[in-house]
Formats: sequence, structure tokens, C-alpha cells
Amino acid sequence: MTEHNDSGIEQIQLLDGCEDSYGGVRVEIKEDMDADVMKADVFASLLRASISSWKQQGKKGVWIKLPIKCSHLVDIIVKEDFRYHHAEATYLMLVRWLPETSDTPDTIPMNASHRVGVGAFVLNDKREVLVVQEHSGRFQGTGVWKLPTGVVNEGEDICHAVVREVKEETGVDTKFVEVLCFRQSHKSFFTKSDLFFLCVLRPESSAINKQNVEIEAAQWMPIEEYAAQHFVINNKQFNFMAKICLAKADHGYPGFSAWETTTGSGKTTYIYCNNPEIVENFASSM
Repeated sequence: MTEHNDSGIEQIQLLDGCEDSYGGVRVEIKEDMDADVMKADVFASLLRASISSWKQQGKKGVWIKLPIKCSHLVDIIVKEDFRYHHAEATYLMLVRWLPETSDTPDTIPMNASHRVGVGAFVLNDKREVLVVQEHSGRFQGTGVWKLPTGVVNEGEDICHAVVREVKEETGVDTKFVEVLCFRQSHKSFFTKSDLFFLCVLRPESSAINKQNVEIEAAQWMPIEEYAAQHFVINNKQFNFMAKICLAKADHGYPGFSAWETTTGSGKTTYIYCNNPEIVENFASSM
């Protein structure tokens, strides 16, 4: 696709892109782009011209964010040696490494490799732990009582996600205390790995109002009864986590508290560590 400048000289139109911090280019295709540009043959010429220009500029990785309503352009982009990087509900991200010499190997990062899950150990003053039975999944119809669990949402902190999950599943209000332990497993969600954080929560209400969509039943159960379930005893992972919960209930087993801080860009984040107050007091005395 071409256009003419004020001098009548023919110029090639290129895709709009912004430089990233790694010598690459990010292009976001908009649904409201000019109708002619959205035509397959026009877009193909535009993309090829853009690639040629980026190569001359010494660009490295090129990212193209394609909204789902422009999916008719996928085949064109793939034919220009782009590959899928990741997909979300409203868009597909494609990427290509431009350098073709061995001294500039492809350094484009892989898509996210892990899903993050949380579990809640909520113990009341009667040594009763909050447990649920699920409508679906691995434990459907087994009669197994398990701790409330869930998945951390994008942009959500672990300490907030676990409180939300307990509220959604059981209706019980809680306050985050600490991360008690965590484990990593692989190929647990399609090809992705899984990080699971077992968190201690303090109950701030006791009445149960279970979620009917996912939860079959919910109750407060004596912690010894929970740990003595046949499934828990015979499953090494569940058994060890139950023992950690018992150690916490009986001996004050130390976990990792959440210490609110900020990143270099000013975003709020949390560091999970033992006794953050001691660290803070020590630092202030130096």
C-alpha cells in the first residue's frame, strides 16, 4: 500500500509500532483500522514492507497483538514466519525473531509457564477447620472433605486471592495471616506447571453460606478428623500438608507473613518472609 507526500514522491505505508526496551517492536492491530488495511492482500503487503523496514533498522523481536475480530489476518501473519506466543479471551499474540545470524540467537521469552493456586487453612477457636466438598473435578462424589482452594487471577496477590476464594466458596469472612507452605508440580494444567500456596487465614465470621455452583457442602470440622480421612492419610502430598496444619495448630509452626512494599516503578507488591517486623527493626537500627 502506498501514499504520496507533498512533493508527489511515492512512500510506502508501514504498520504503526512502538519500540520496546529490548530492541524490538510492538504492534497492536486495532479493530477500527482503515477498512482497506484490513483487506487480506493490502495487509500482507503492508506487513512485508514493515518487516523489511524493521530489519533495516536492526530490530529484533516483533510482537503483533491481534484482536479476535481480526482473526482473518492470522494466516497472513503466520505465513510471514510469525508464531503463536499466547492467546487471551479477546486477542492473540504472535511473535517473530528477525535476526537471522547465529551470533544473535532468539531471546524472545516463552509464554507463562505456571498457574498459581491457593489453599486456605482456616482454624477457629474450637480447633475446627473450614472444609468443603466439591460438585465437580477430582473429588466429585468421593465424600472427601478438603480445604477451600482456587486460582489466583491476573493482577491479584496471593494474600488477597485466598481470602476471596474462601468468601466465594463458603461465605466466611477471613483475614490473611501467612503462607504456611507451597509446592510445585508439572504438567498439571495442559502442559503448564502449577504453584500452590497453602495459606493460614483467621476467621472473622463463622456462618457458612456456600456457593452452590461449585460447592456441594461446607462445614467446620475438627482438625484431627480432617487429617484422619482415609484419602488424606494415603496421599503423601495431602498427608504432609495436613501434618503441617497440625503442627501450626499445636506448636505455632512459623509461616511466611506478607510485607507490603513497592517495586521500582511504584507498584504495590508483597514480600513473603518470616517475621518481617524483626527484619524491619533490625534495618532501622543499623
